[in-house]
Amino acid sequence: MTQDVFKALADPTRRRILDELAERDGQSLFEICARLTAQHGLSLSRQAVSQHLAVLEAAGLVIPRREGRYKFHDLDTEPLERIVTRWLRPDAPESTP
Repeated sequence: MTQDVFKALADPTRRRILDELAERDGQSLFEICARLTAQHGLSLSRQAVSQHLAVLEAAGLVIPRREGRYKFHDLDTEPLERIVTRWLRPDAPESTP
């Protein structure tokens, strides 16, 4: 699963999608497309963004939910937290100058 997360994060467009979901969770595909265009100047098709979301979902970073006819996407940072905790050492100083 860790490899899936690293592969998902390797693409700059997917990282931007995650940034947008971190800023405002629970967005629809149309909202994500609009924000990518407005915030980053990316003019991607809905199909392209949908494919990126599918990769992020497979990696466990995005969780889709349905409300009636609409599908919303929520950010899940738990896979990232598992990766980060592998490198944290309890005896390491909090900050070094």
